[in-house]
Amino acid sequence: MTQNTAATASTQAMTVVVTGASGRTGSRVAEAARAAGLTVRAASRAQGFDWENPTTWAQTLRGADAAYLMYPSDVGSPAAAEGVGALAREAVGLGVRRLVLLSARGEDQALPTEEALKSSGAHWTVVRATWFAQNFSEGPLVEGMVHGELVFPAGEVKEPFVDVRDIADVVTAVLTNGDRHVGRTLELTGPRLLSWREAVAEISAATGSAITYTPVPTPSYGEALAGFGVPPEEVELLVEVFETLMDGRNAHVTDGVREVLGREPRDFSDFVREAAAAGVWKA
Repeated sequence: MTQNTAATASTQAMTVVVTGASGRTGSRVAEAARAAGLTVRAASRAQGFDWENPTTWAQTLRGADAAYLMYPSDVGSPAAAEGVGALAREAVGLGVRRLVLLSARGEDQALPTEEALKSSGAHWTVVRATWFAQNFSEGPLVEGMVHGELVFPAGEVKEPFVDVRDIADVVTAVLTNGDRHVGRTLELTGPRLLSWREAVAEISAATGSAITYTPVPTPSYGEALAGFGVPPEEVELLVEVFETLMDGRNAHVTDGVREVLGREPRDFSDFVREAAAAGVWKA
């Protein structure tokens, strides 16, 4: 058996637990992992896995080789540090030592969660991603855009929006490249900087619809979230996170995607063209 054949056989025998498997990143990680020949074990409430119920963890982790960890709500919450740390320790105890955590680039609040993973004894990799391009096409921002306006507390700061498919490809490469990326923190961005206004303008042009961007102060946005029924503790965290992230600290690109995948990251315009063709922003 050649070395490449052995590596392929090893990859095909690998079982990876994907948390948040029905979500924005988890669904793409699951798809990319399957395409690479991995056996995917989806972990979501529908499959009996619950981050808030540790008694559900062992049945999901037992017998797996690796896991992709995506904490719901926000990786910067105190509950995330506690939950990720506890799950990572349990995974290591069950022999699942290869763990990849999705974190947020520039989010100081996420550092305790990253540290909880690192201190668990796992063979860890942290993937710090910038703002997802798909946040414009999936989730709470879409409704406003469908009706012609995006209201958001980003000011005129620029962001290198990253395509979640690139995140998925990087996670899969990390899992299948042996120990090359163990003990590393990878920062992933798109290839260019855009302000939220410029991003919305690209979407507006692609759809042929007039969509405007209205920046608002972060506290005002928090009040709006509370009005929509978001719990007070979550509103407080999001306001703190947005005030941190929207200060321009992420207004530069990295070569993380190219370093891992050997290619340039997908451009925001490619995402916009595909999503517009799918009718994402049509009323």
